[in-house]
Amino acid sequence: MSAPRTMPWPLVALFTTGYLAPYLLPTTVGRLSGGLPLSATQAGAIGSALLLSSATAGFVLASRVDRIGPRTLARAGLALAVLGYGTAALTGFVPAVVAGALIGGFGSGTVTAVAASGIAAQHDPHRVTTLGLLGVSGLAGALYLTIPHLGPGHGLPLAALALTALAVWPLTGRLSGRTAPARTAPAYGRLPRLRAGLLLAVAMPCWSLAQNSLWGVSGRIGLAQAHLTEVTVGAVFAVALGAGLVGVVGAGALGPRLGRALPIGAGTALIAGCIALSASATDLPAFAAGEISWNLLYPVVLSYVIGLAASLDPRGRWAVLVGSASSLGTAAGPLTGSVLAGWAGFPVMGTLLGAGLLLIAVPMTAVALRAGRRPLPVMPVVEVPVESPAVPVQRDYDTASPNSYASTSAM
Repeated sequence: MSAPRTMPWPLVALFTTGYLAPYLLPTTVGRLSGGLPLSATQAGAIGSALLLSSATAGFVLASRVDRIGPRTLARAGLALAVLGYGTAALTGFVPAVVAGALIGGFGSGTVTAVAASGIAAQHDPHRVTTLGLLGVSGLAGALYLTIPHLGPGHGLPLAALALTALAVWPLTGRLSGRTAPARTAPAYGRLPRLRAGLLLAVAMPCWSLAQNSLWGVSGRIGLAQAHLTEVTVGAVFAVALGAGLVGVVGAGALGPRLGRALPIGAGTALIAGCIALSASATDLPAFAAGEISWNLLYPVVLSYVIGLAASLDPRGRWAVLVGSASSLGTAAGPLTGSVLAGWAGFPVMGTLLGAGLLLIAVPMTAVALRAGRRPLPVMPVVEVPVESPAVPVQRDYDTASPNSYASTSAM
């Protein structure tokens, strides 16, 4: 019988912390425009700057996680998140809020890089990422239910981000320190599957841009176009994120049975329809149907995309780079959604975003089909001889590779 594999809970927690900022984007942007002397477009620009800072961290650190050490890097990222988001939450001075958002975003991106680099090295990346998405969806849903009842002001979502980072800090003690790459397996060599990785990295900003252009203005759609209260909109988001939990559980149960091409291609096409429905909503049923169905599908497809990126390089470099490329689209989402909505209205915005998603689904599905025909590369094992006293009888045991907490799961 094989030894049971332990779940790297610190990596699940880091994944949850790193992804929480994009999940709270609608309420963060809405609170910034409502609690500070900012227009909706200016608030969207701050949200975009936060996520762009997060993406920058991923690009900078993609190949440096092992060199610096997961524990050191995770703690640095969490410290930046606490400092940045905490400062932005406690001040009403707009330049300080912007600076805090940028620092906090870089911290979130650093934490995500640590998580993503380890995803590819896990025995079952899909399972670990599923738990991470479950965590961030559940936490974000609870915050959407809670924040509207805690009073007005721009600081509550930012404070939630800071406190989450602070709460995760003790778990970093279980991460590994700085590691030296084995001579037989250079950690910083050429990226494998370069063509497929580049195509996926180029497609992901467009995919994320469409998703987060809607997500960044969903609060405004509910308040201004569907004529709902903030409490009602928050409740819809909470239910939608609950549907996301169901979707993630379903994706975890399915695993690789359907491959990656079908969930990515067909799922993206269905998401395009959900975006168009949500953007054209003028009442509660239509708004709820669009947001709930979109949130049900989005994490499912995302889990398979992260898993696809992880399969391209077992050291996790493509996982980090593709995740950072996705963050570029996420960063541009709030501003793009605000500009499109201001120029042509929410329904036209939804139509344009849906059409763009249908186009971008083609190359992503092609990469999934191509990668699915090639076996997942195996990390080399270096045997180290250890002198030990001879024993009269040695029993046979089954072996299992231990999971390192330095690895994080990518969906």
